[in-house]
Amino acid sequence: MPVTAPDSSLVDKLVFANRILYDQGVVDGLGHASVRHDTVPDVFLLSCNRAPGLCRRQDIVCYDLDGQAVTETAQRSYLERFIHAEIYRARPDVVAVVHSHSPSVIPFAITQKDLRPVFHMSGFLGEGSARFEIRDAGGNTDMLVSSSYLGQALARSLGGKSCVLMRGHGSTVVGTSLEQAVYRAIYAEINAKLQLAAHGLGPITFLNEEEAQLAAAANDTQIPRSWNLWVQRLGSFDMD
Repeated sequence: MPVTAPDSSLVDKLVFANRILYDQGVVDGLGHASVRHDTVPDVFLLSCNRAPGLCRRQDIVCYDLDGQAVTETAQRSYLERFIHAEIYRARPDVVAVVHSHSPSVIPFAITQKDLRPVFHMSGFLGEGSARFEIRDAGGNTDMLVSSSYLGQALARSLGGKSCVLMRGHGSTVVGTSLEQAVYRAIYAEINAKLQLAAHGLGPITFLNEEEAQLAAAANDTQIPRSWNLWVQRLGSFDMD
């Protein structure tokens, strides 16, 4: 059956999210962001197979939790839409998902070095990052989460955390809003860059658990301030 059309403002917000992530260097021609449908919990919005920096309203497609398009589209789908579908299935609290290959995060995904909060803006990392080893789920693969089975394995690895590092691939972050997920993807990359830089200077004093929790709670009240700036940086472009 045809799905109820999502709110037009949510579609616009997802277009902005894609372009913000590109503008901030978190994604390039690859990577993707999604958001749960505003009235149909078992449906999510995701662009068709297009570079995030080129995303427009007409590219946004609705998918069910099996990764099947439930709105008409003649465009190809992202191969890794199952990342989003299975996280939404496993985590009713998750409203948005961002998958990226941001370069400073990858060293933490391919080593046993933990990505930990080095400053208050990344307090959400205080809970620790989960790790996903695709070999454990699928043996030798092309590293892509291109099936429900692999998506389920990734969602199990994520557990209740907000960030999962994917060995040889990248990372996925989740949030209770699209703005929060975008914020977390941006600051996971910034934190990783700072942590790598500080490592060569000597022992790092990380935020402790309580500091991280307090910082994360405070930052969540300030996300609209950053979001508005990120949107303004995009300037005018053809939404359609």
